[in-house]
Amino acid sequence: MVVMGRIVAPYGVFGWLKIVPDTEVLDGLFDYDTWWLGNGEDWREYQVETAKVHNDVLVVKLVGIDDRDAAFACKGKQIAVPREQLPKPDENEYYWSDLIGLNVKNQQDIDFGSIVDVFETGANDVLVIKKDGTPKNEEKLLPFIAAVVLEVDIEAKTMLVDWDEDF
Repeated sequence: MVVMGRIVAPYGVFGWLKIVPDTEVLDGLFDYDTWWLGNGEDWREYQVETAKVHNDVLVVKLVGIDDRDAAFACKGKQIAVPREQLPKPDENEYYWSDLIGLNVKNQQDIDFGSIVDVFETGANDVLVIKKDGTPKNEEKLLPFIAAVVLEVDIEAKTMLVDWDEDF
């Protein structure tokens, strides 16, 4: 499964869901008629009944989620699609979900930790890197640009960066 967004809240009283997508374009999830809701290893398939863009989020009605209580039970779940349904990324392009968990080291072989999140700033994507056991305020934020990210090895789960340890 490749995570493509998350449910943040119910929308209305008839089972609609408010979705924050993690796709390149806001309505990228509309390319798929079937979505999987869940977390980790627990996923359940749903058919999309109706979906639309509403400001900077999506509002969606899924078959079988028919009231506010059912929608509220979905809050916090992730939305994913099976990897085989996604187009293959071009060279030097990656799905964000493939970057999560990669171990990051710099050219001096200093371990920065693992990628825990990726977000968009408008200018470029940003990697959030954290070592196990460190407080949230000790996360490193690195721009995901060619001048910084020198090598990505998805199979080895590693990333080499050109970044000073103290920055």
